[in-house]
Amino acid sequence: MKKLDIYIIKSFLKPFFATFFVILFVLVMQALWVGFDEISGKGIELGFILKFISYLALTVVPMAMPIGILLSSIMSLGTFAENYEFAAIKSAGISLRRFITPIMFVAIILSGIDFLFLNYVYPHAMHKQKNMFLNMKKKQPALALIPGAFNTEIPGYVIVFDEKYGEEQNLLKNIQIYNLSKKVGKITTITAKTGRIESEEGSRYMTLILNDGHYYEEHSTKRDKRKKRQKMPASKSTFDSYTINIDVSSFSNEGLDDERLKTHHQMFSLKQLMIVSDSTKIAYDEYIQNRAYNMLIKMNTSQLKAPSDTINKSKLNNTILLNFDDTHKVSIIRSSLKVVQNKIKILENDTDYFKIRRKILNLYDHEFHNRLSFSFACLVLFFIGAPLGSIIRKGGFGLPMVMAIVVFVVYFFLSSLGKNLAEESALSAALGGWLSTIILLPFGILLTRRAAKDKGMFNIDNVTNPIKELFKKLNFKKKKT
Repeated sequence: MKKLDIYIIKSFLKPFFATFFVILFVLVMQALWVGFDEISGKGIELGFILKFISYLALTVVPMAMPIGILLSSIMSLGTFAENYEFAAIKSAGISLRRFITPIMFVAIILSGIDFLFLNYVYPHAMHKQKNMFLNMKKKQPALALIPGAFNTEIPGYVIVFDEKYGEEQNLLKNIQIYNLSKKVGKITTITAKTGRIESEEGSRYMTLILNDGHYYEEHSTKRDKRKKRQKMPASKSTFDSYTINIDVSSFSNEGLDDERLKTHHQMFSLKQLMIVSDSTKIAYDEYIQNRAYNMLIKMNTSQLKAPSDTINKSKLNNTILLNFDDTHKVSIIRSSLKVVQNKIKILENDTDYFKIRRKILNLYDHEFHNRLSFSFACLVLFFIGAPLGSIIRKGGFGLPMVMAIVVFVVYFFLSSLGKNLAEESALSAALGGWLSTIILLPFGILLTRRAAKDKGMFNIDNVTNPIKELFKKLNFKKKKT
């Protein structure tokens, strides 16, 4: 490899790694910000949160890779053009195609790495991240009893007290406890002058020892029969000491590593997506055939063929209702309307269910093609960014950053549009997955050809010259008149 090739590759990789990690950090922070309300204030250990962030970072790497390639290609080629290194290279007889060949090979390698990452690392990271996020969402908020407030964090209980004191802040004063575990209101009410909280590390129970209090319990509710309420509506008692064991296992970090979600389309490799898609298609086709067969049976299609009989039908009117009196006409119309309405409801429910099952099937097919197109998009964005950098002739993070954001926003919009259309079966899953790449590829080819011929993105004179000529003709006509 020549020294020039090494210099070009280094000039490309330096901004690539810088922009890649910056974009990766931004994407991770954005994802955390979106789900911050779901995981904050739940007493989750720092180690588990860092583990979650590491898996989250792995899931956004495929998104950061093409952005990094696009931005670094604009920056590196723009810096070469801004420093007149292109002019020196062209004077030495080296073409743009030869100049960007080393960077193109690096882009191909990065595209291959992105494909391997999407096929092997991304599904595993997505599997872990989604399950961890789901478990954190289901976890109860952190247990923190606050004086003077209605503490409702413990499921089935409302605890109110005036003061918390003591060296360990485990002594309470003027306590009221409402037991709502039966979900029919305040069935049990406990009051006490003082109390003490005791809990051992690793235990799933919190022990609350109450002193000098009253216990009131309703044995029947408004739902119960009147005789039962009159027999024994409620009971009350006083106590010197009363102990309550409250289950607080939902506030521990147990169960955060459970993996309940296993069938999401982003959790499969390409091979697994093909297998799941094929099996889902078979089940979908069988379901449609069975529904069609059941519909034919319910509509009594076997009776559509006229049976042979000896009844003389010559006197019957072809309009069926005219063969009956008014009373029977009303009865026939009502029964017919009920049958039609029932069939319409069945068809509407089946249509919604068909859409849901078809959408799930489309998700698997689209995910397969989207991963292939996303890897290839690294090359497409490179062939847009490299000539764009040589045309705008600006390096650094200024104009190249703006151009890269615009190009990637267009790519992301087209990618989202293709996904939505593919999910709704407006486009095939293959076309929906490749839509953004297919649209941007001609622009990459056009920009590369114009940059190779040392032309701009467009010639402003082609737009202004016809307008100038038009005004000249109008002025000439005015002077002549």
